[in-house]
Formats: sequence, structure tokens, C-alpha cells
Amino acid sequence: MKHLTLKRYNRLIKGHPNEGLMQYAGKRIRYALIVLEMINRKPVEILMTEYSFLTFDSKGRLDAGEREKAARLVMDTLEPMVPEQKSGKVIDVKHKFAKKRFDDRYLWKPTPEIETAIQRAIFG
Repeated sequence: MKHLTLKRYNRLIKGHPNEGLMQYAGKRIRYALIVLEMINRKPVEILMTEYSFLTFDSKGRLDAGEREKAARLVMDTLEPMVPEQKSGKVIDVKHKFAKKRFDDRYLWKPTPEIETAIQRAIFG
């Protein structure tokens, strides 16, 4: 388990030219983003968790092409803003299939052992 500061994570996401993780060059890795409530610099509660993947290019930077594919797929998951005329037999579920594809490709579910290890790393 490797800890990454939010500042460094944001620099990776924003594609900062001097930010990369060469040990992950050319790889796709799982990550857990954990948002905590802190009191006096001590964690007291997990507010949010996100389990996803990061794909790195040959220079250890986030793969821009893969991020673009994910962004396009996210847009496809949105329900139509204006309902289409219904013929009675056809139901538009493209957004539901896109959501399933996104979840299958870009999200992962931690095992109970991984969740326990994360909690132990946070709270001791």
C-alpha cells in the first residue's frame, strides 16, 4: 500500500509536466481515494471512498487517452435531458448500459481484507 498526498494526486490528474510515477509507467493500477474528517490533525471519520483505476503512460504520467475514454463514457451514462417520443415498445436504456460498462472498466470493489487494511492504516 502506497500513500499519495492529495496535492500530488491533483498534480497527476491535472497533467503537471513535472509530475509522474515512473514505477507505474505503462501500467494500470487500482487505487482507493479516501476522504477523511480530521480533528486536530487526527482522522475521526471516513467521509467518502472511491475505488478506481489509474492508467499510466510510458513516462509515468496519467494516460490522457484513457482519461478521455472514461470521460466520454461518463457522458454516455447521463439520462437524456429531453425525453424522446416513446413508441410504446422501445425504451431508451443506452445510459444504463454505459453505466454498466463504466463500472466494469473503471471501478473495483475492495475485499473485506482490503477494507480492514485501509481502516487499520487510517485509524491504527
